[in-house]
Amino acid sequence: MAKVFGYLKKYWYLALLSPLFMILEVSMDLLQPELMSRIVDDGVLGQDMEIIFSVGLKMLVTVFIGCFGGVMSGVFGTMASQKFSRDLRKDAFRRVMSMSFQQTDKFTCGSLVTRLTNDITACQDFVNMALRMVIRTGMQFIGGIFMVLTINVTFGLVLLFTLPIQLVIIILVLKKGAPLFGIVQSKLDRVNSVVQENVSGARVVKAYTREEYEAERFSRANDDLCSTNLRVQKLMALLMPIMSILMNASVLAVIYIGGLQTAAAELEVGKIMASITYITQILMSMMMIGMLFQQVTRAMASAKRIREILNTEPAITDGGFDGKTAETGTVEFRGVSFRYPNVQANNVLNDISFRVSKGERVAILGATGCGKTSLVSLIPRFYDATEGTVLVDGVDVKEYDTDALRKKIGFVLQKAELFSETIGQNIRWGDADASDEEVRRAAEIAQADGFIRGFTDGYGEMITEKGSSLSGGQKQRLSIARAIAKKPEILVFDDSMSALDLTTDAKLQKALRENLGDTTVIMIAQRVASVMSADRIAVIDGGRLAAFDSHENLLRNCPVYRDIYNSQMREGDERVG
Repeated sequence: MAKVFGYLKKYWYLALLSPLFMILEVSMDLLQPELMSRIVDDGVLGQDMEIIFSVGLKMLVTVFIGCFGGVMSGVFGTMASQKFSRDLRKDAFRRVMSMSFQQTDKFTCGSLVTRLTNDITACQDFVNMALRMVIRTGMQFIGGIFMVLTINVTFGLVLLFTLPIQLVIIILVLKKGAPLFGIVQSKLDRVNSVVQENVSGARVVKAYTREEYEAERFSRANDDLCSTNLRVQKLMALLMPIMSILMNASVLAVIYIGGLQTAAAELEVGKIMASITYITQILMSMMMIGMLFQQVTRAMASAKRIREILNTEPAITDGGFDGKTAETGTVEFRGVSFRYPNVQANNVLNDISFRVSKGERVAILGATGCGKTSLVSLIPRFYDATEGTVLVDGVDVKEYDTDALRKKIGFVLQKAELFSETIGQNIRWGDADASDEEVRRAAEIAQADGFIRGFTDGYGEMITEKGSSLSGGQKQRLSIARAIAKKPEILVFDDSMSALDLTTDAKLQKALRENLGDTTVIMIAQRVASVMSADRIAVIDGGRLAAFDSHENLLRNCPVYRDIYNSQMREGDERVG
């Protein structure tokens, strides 16, 4: 837990002020029973109104001082815990953002959401509770025992019998309940994963009328979480009634012993009342210790899960090179082979070698699953090659500072991801400092300006979550505009024109040639019609490079390309027919 709770060091002054003010509050609480005993013994029984008023006034003062101490302790404790969780959540989020794709896949989206929200909140609650309750319970326990013994040593026998029983019960319950807290968090991970899948895939669920099936799947995960939580809570629920029985039994014992001593004129009534209050405070502090240990157990389980994030070193590490090179816009694969990490399978890519020159337009074509996306994902280091070398501008990508490398590359993914911001802000993700004219120009090249101007607010139109208010083709064009606005040396299209009709596709290809002549363009496409105009085409077959040449030469010399071409042309003729 040291790594996680080390985030509290920065706010040591708040963490110190909270228990200091708690000391003030508990000190006042310990004084009040003694003052009350004086009112009863000297004031009421002694029929001295002056003592009642003077001691009563002191009690009021101690109440107000104690109230002030309690409020200030709560304020500083809350400030410390909130700032602690803010910094912890910020660093955990940054670490998640630095993870490679295989690392986030390993944790799963649902688990990461739970760790950054529920687990950090559990640690925050523990810090807030610990800063106040540790001092409160410790002072009430030790101070209460001291005050009881100063009143009557005989009452110590009651504590000597009761406290060990309480301690044994707390240990047994927490020992059995501790492992369950980690299980609860894993069950919550599963619930979050199911929710995330259904929210993101809502259209698929509805299209296949699988609402009932998904509702049942969620119910199973939810019921599993509920049953595990109930097991924990039932176990913890035993603490309160058992502690209450012991506390009331102790009070009865004090009253009985005190009654005998009062009858023998050895003890005043006020002292018995004060002792009962102190005994109650001592036993209540033991109950709070039980609650504190319960919170500790849960916080430890959560801290362990958060530490797993903080201790995860990025699989893709920076090489340190600043990206300043003599040549620009070149990409080269030298004997590249690739296998996805933690997957026991054959290589996805085998011995790929070819070079793309500055300003060249290269297409990558091949059957589904042949490794096209895997190949281009090696350029910005979404993954690292298992064997061989990938070079950008003549430098191994592993030598680059990751940010410097990715600033050279504009990447348009297969799935168009948009954010709940305006259209202009989404395009400016490519370049935050882009002017309105540059944004509009990027949209024009991407063939998006026309439909954008059709919106009421134009480039100021808000995009709904995940771009649900836009068509697939519109989202793709905005994603392309975003990449163009970045003004990259290398522009990669990962099958990101699949939702465009042939006319729009042709206009986009023409605009790219006319406006981005110095930009190296690498595009993955499924349609031969989209790549015929490329300078060269890399044909991937079963993870290997079958050929790398122009459209005309491939038709003559590459059987794989010729088969793809003929099948698509034949399908086109059949549709026309």
